[in-house]
Amino acid sequence: MTSTPARSVPTGGPAGRSDLGRRAAARRRDLSLSREQVAERSGLAASYVAYLEDHAVAPGIGSLLRLADALGTTVDELTGTTTESPPGRAAGSREGELVVLSDAECRRLLSTHGIGRMAIVTANGPTVSPVNYVMADGRVAFRTSGDGTLAAAAGTDAAFEVDQIDDAMSQGWSVLVMGELSRVSEDSAVRRLDATAPSLPWAGGERTHWMTVAPSLISGRRVVRGPTRGAAG
Repeated sequence: MTSTPARSVPTGGPAGRSDLGRRAAARRRDLSLSREQVAERSGLAASYVAYLEDHAVAPGIGSLLRLADALGTTVDELTGTTTESPPGRAAGSREGELVVLSDAECRRLLSTHGIGRMAIVTANGPTVSPVNYVMADGRVAFRTSGDGTLAAAAGTDAAFEVDQIDDAMSQGWSVLVMGELSRVSEDSAVRRLDATAPSLPWAGGERTHWMTVAPSLISGRRVVRGPTRGAAG
C-alpha cells in the first residue's frame, strides 16, 4: 500500500497530546499494533500516525476516516463524540444471535483487567458500583475505601459483571461472576495485589482496601451476527 506523505508539521516541539491522540494510541495498543502497522493499514505515513498520537492536532476528515478504519473503530469514538452517550444505541441486526459462552471463554475474557460492575444488596436495597479490577488467583480483585459500602458488604453474596459493546457491528459480550465478597487482610496478599494492579482506581481517593470475589458461578453470553453452529441460547 502506498503511504500518504505526512503533513508539514511545526518543529518547535509537542504542543500537548490531544484526547484524539490518546484514544488512537490506546486503541492501537488494545489491538497490539505498532504505529508502522497502523500506517500500512491506513495508507498514512508512520510519522504522521506518530504525530497524531503525540500532538494536539486536528486532522482532516479523510485522515480520520482512514485512521478509524485501520483501528477498527469509528470517527465518533476516536474524537470522543460518544463519551457522554451510553453504549449500545446502534440499531440491532436481524441476523443477531445470542451465544452461550463456555467456562474457558468466560475466564479468558475476564483474565486481564479493566472496569466492571459490582452488585451487592445493602440495607437500603441492591446497588451496583463500577470498579477497576484485576484477576488474581482465579478471583476478581478490586480496591475500594475501607469504610465504603462495598467494604461493609464483606461476607455476603455478590455479583460482578464485565462486558464489551461494539456499536458499529451491533455485537458484544458479557460475563457474570457470582460468589462471596471477601476482604483481603493478609499483608503479603495485599502486597501481591498492589504489585499486580496496572493502575490506581479511576475514582481516586483513599481506595487502598482490597476486596475479592471467589467465583462460585461464571456464565457469559455473546451477541454475534449470523448463524453460529453448535451454539446454545
